[in-house]
Amino acid sequence: MNLIQLFDVSLRLRASQPALDWKGDTYTFGDLDARSNRLAQALAARGVRQGDRVAVYLANRIEFIDLYLAVLKLGAIFVPVNILYRERELAHILTDAEPKALIAAGDVPAAFPVWPIDTLMAEAAGMPDQRPVAAVDGDDAASLIYTSGTTGVSKGAILTHNNFAANTANILTAWQITSADRLLLGLPLFHVHGLGNGLHAWLASGLRLRLLERFEAGRIGAELLEFQPTLFFGVPTMYVRLMELEPETARQIGRTARLFVCGSAPLPAQLMQEFGERFGSVILERYGMTETLMNISNPYAGERRPGSVGLPLPGISVKILDAAGQPVAVGETGELFVKGPNVCSGYWRREEASQAAFSDGWFRTGDLGMKTADGYYTLQGRRSDLIISGGFNIYPREIEEFLLEQPEVAEAAVVGVPDRARGELPYAYLVAREGASIDPAQMEARCRAALASFKLPRAFVTVPALPRNALGKVQKHLLPR
Repeated sequence: MNLIQLFDVSLRLRASQPALDWKGDTYTFGDLDARSNRLAQALAARGVRQGDRVAVYLANRIEFIDLYLAVLKLGAIFVPVNILYRERELAHILTDAEPKALIAAGDVPAAFPVWPIDTLMAEAAGMPDQRPVAAVDGDDAASLIYTSGTTGVSKGAILTHNNFAANTANILTAWQITSADRLLLGLPLFHVHGLGNGLHAWLASGLRLRLLERFEAGRIGAELLEFQPTLFFGVPTMYVRLMELEPETARQIGRTARLFVCGSAPLPAQLMQEFGERFGSVILERYGMTETLMNISNPYAGERRPGSVGLPLPGISVKILDAAGQPVAVGETGELFVKGPNVCSGYWRREEASQAAFSDGWFRTGDLGMKTADGYYTLQGRRSDLIISGGFNIYPREIEEFLLEQPEVAEAAVVGVPDRARGELPYAYLVAREGASIDPAQMEARCRAALASFKLPRAFVTVPALPRNALGKVQKHLLPR
């Protein structure tokens, strides 16, 4: 089964039902099916064929959804591109993927022919509403989604129809998503979080979606109150901004929303606790990757444990190994390996990187973590973030969690700085809460009282903001050292 056949439970069986709220208008599933059929015909007229890559450089808009469905209907491969990428990053993806077309709105920061989305939609308006026929099965590639490239060159993860279908079935089941739900989505659709979780949960369940062009802190309270979603998918920075809403507004939103899900970056335990107190709802944290979609999730019915990403999803196996490739004991730290139908088939045209990513069929996540006796997993940062100081392993997240408990600290990042004597030393970069200031001496004293001496940051640097990517993940390599 391919994704379009999976989505037909909504596109065809719920054709007359309201599906999407966008910019004040409401579209049915039938409307979306017809729009994407016509657009698929327009793309085919321009020469797009099964197996071709189609790159899309667009912010959230209804045409992004039209394009996604149209590309899948043609059996082509969808290549979403981060709209924050500039010339060097965009040129790399276009050179690597070799798309048949780059579809964008306006100019793009790279020398590559562009098919303007408005021109395409005008052409589509005159096309017949007839769905093209493509012999696509579950093992065929549906999308190339490029990794963030924060630790090296960006690589295109080959995600198949089966990868997405398995992920969709898991989140619908694990999070009890049905057609009765309402999802407010402000995540960027060019990212696997917004696409593989947001759009797929909507299309497979038949729920009602309100799509936002972007998450705007000044508007989000009004959007939540007006739409009254039962579901909200976000990243930690979004939940930080939601905490700025008035207590009564928060309580009102919490009364109608049954589930807030957080991913793409670690959720501080302190934020989880404060959010629960204000909104009356415990955030469900989960763990996924571009290459694997969702791996682990806190339970919908059960303990949502602060600081933990929860339990492996159905059909997904997880193991933790040390540097020698041996299993670690419960409570010990190692690298997470995963296996399941959610895992990508490899990287586009990078055989060496694909082989390095797998070990006996298990995908090396590069994430460090530990498992408790009752099966909950806790992440401790990237393997590349591990600080080794004087022979001691230092896991930045442990220090960051403590720093975030301090009342004057809004954000924290700990990185290793080269040191001739000890190899590396931990440095802390802190963002102060509004109206507060950070005293490095006082911060050092608190850390000294709570942490082992080798974990003590050797500097506390106050910065106006931490560098983040489009999904709010801290880009530690951009911090001054």
